[in-house]
Amino acid sequence: MSIRLRLAVWYTGLAGLVLLILGVVSYAFHIRAHYDELDLALAASADHAASEIIASQDASHLLSASGTLDIALRLYDETGSLRESLPLGDALPPVSPRDVLANPVSHPFEAIANWVPSTTSLPTLQLEGTFGLIDARDQRWRVYVHPVVENGRTAGYVEAITSLHRLDDSMRAFRQTLIILGVTSLAAVFLISWATASGALRPISRMIESAQSIARSRDFSHRVDDLSRQDELHDLASAFNEMLVGLEESYKAQQRFVSDASHELRAPLTAIQANLELLQRQRNLSVSDQQEALEEASREAHRLTRLVADLLALARADSGLSLQHKPVELDRIVLEAVAEARHLADGHKVEVENAEAVVVEGDEDRLKQLFVILLDNAIKYTPPGGRVSVKMDKQNSNALIRVKDSGVGIPPEALSHVFDRFYRADPARRRDPAGTGLGLAIGRWIVQQHGGNIQIESQPGQGTTVIISLPLPDKSALSRTPLG
Repeated sequence: MSIRLRLAVWYTGLAGLVLLILGVVSYAFHIRAHYDELDLALAASADHAASEIIASQDASHLLSASGTLDIALRLYDETGSLRESLPLGDALPPVSPRDVLANPVSHPFEAIANWVPSTTSLPTLQLEGTFGLIDARDQRWRVYVHPVVENGRTAGYVEAITSLHRLDDSMRAFRQTLIILGVTSLAAVFLISWATASGALRPISRMIESAQSIARSRDFSHRVDDLSRQDELHDLASAFNEMLVGLEESYKAQQRFVSDASHELRAPLTAIQANLELLQRQRNLSVSDQQEALEEASREAHRLTRLVADLLALARADSGLSLQHKPVELDRIVLEAVAEARHLADGHKVEVENAEAVVVEGDEDRLKQLFVILLDNAIKYTPPGGRVSVKMDKQNSNALIRVKDSGVGIPPEALSHVFDRFYRADPARRRDPAGTGLGLAIGRWIVQQHGGNIQIESQPGQGTTVIISLPLPDKSALSRTPLG
C-alpha cells in the first residue's frame, strides 16, 4: 500500500469516526427533542382536561378538546369503559387505560436517545399520569392516561392519544439523510485526502526518480529541483542534494585514487618486468650489468611492497576500522621514532628540543608509524646538513607535538593538497622519486583515529612545521588502567 493511499485511508477513517460520533449525537438529540415535545403536549392536554373535570365535578363529559398536534382526548369511566371521544372518529385504536397504567412505556424512541439529556422540561414535571405505546393499524400510537380522582376514589380516566406515523417517518428520513450525507462526506474526504497527499508527496516522487536515474547512470552530478515552499520536504530535498554532493566528491575521489594507484603500481611493475626481460634476452650481459638490473628490480620491488602496505592501511581506514586504545607513553614513542630516524639521516641533524612526559590513550604501533612518517618526510625534503627537530609539551588538555625541518618548504598552492592521496609537489617528487605520496594521508588518518588534529605550516625555502594535537585522557581513567 502506497503512502498516499495509507494517508487517504487514515484521514478517511478519522473523518468517519468524527462523523459517526457527531451523527449519532445529533440524531439522539434530534429524536429525543421531538418525541419529548410530543409527550409534553400529550401530558398537558390530558392534565388540562382532567383539571376541568375535577373543577366541574362532572366526570361524565369532556369540557374541551386538545386541538393541537392531532391529539385526541378520550374519557373513560371508573371501569375503563369509553364514554366520550374528542374529536369524534373511528380511526383511533381501542385502548385500555388500566393496562396503560399497569404497563407504562417511558420513551417511544430508540435506546440511543437515552444517552443524551432532554432539551425539554418533561423530565422535571411532576406527572400524575402514565405514558403508553400501542402498535395498531400499521403504526405506533403514543398514549397518556390521567386518572380522575374525586373524594379519594378514581372516578374515571382521561386519555390523550396521537399517532406517531408522521414523526416516525420524519425520523426515518432524517436517519437516512444522515447516512447519505455521511457516506458522501467520507467519499469526498477520501478523494480530497488522496489529492492532497499526492500533491504533498510529489517532491518525494521526484527524489525517487532522481535516485533511480543516478543508480542507472552513476551520474552523481544530478540534483533534485529546489522546492519553492519552505517545509519538511524542502529540508529533505536539500539534505538529499547535500548527500549527492558528498557522494559525487567521494566517487570522484575514488576514481582519482584508482587512477593514481594504477599509475603508481604500473611504474615499479614495468621497471621490474623490463629488467627481468633484459636478463632473459641478454644472456651474455656482464656481471656488473646483471647486478645493476637486479638491484633496480629489487628497489622497485621494495617500493611496490611499501606502496601495497600503504594502500592496505588506507583501505582499512576507508572501511571504518577503529584502533585499539590503551594508555601509551607518548614521549617514549617519540624518542624511539627519533632514534630510528637518525639511522636514516644522511648528514642531517635530528634532535629533540623537549619531550615532556605525556601519557595518551591510543595505539602504540600506529602512533610510532605517524612519527616515523613525519620524520622520514622531514629528512627527505631537507638538504644534507639541514636540521630536523621535535618538540613535545602539554597545552591545556592536549599533547602538542611539533616536527620542524629546515628543508625546501611547500608552495602555498600545494598546502591544501598535501594530505591528498598520491599528491606530491614538484620539489618533493624530484627529491623522493621512490615515494608513494600516501604517508601524510595515513598520518592524518592515525591522528583522526586518536581524536586529534594535524596541520602544516610552511613557506618555500623556509622549512616546514607539522603540528599535532592529541587529547589527554582523564587522570581517573589512567589510574584504573595500567600501562602496558
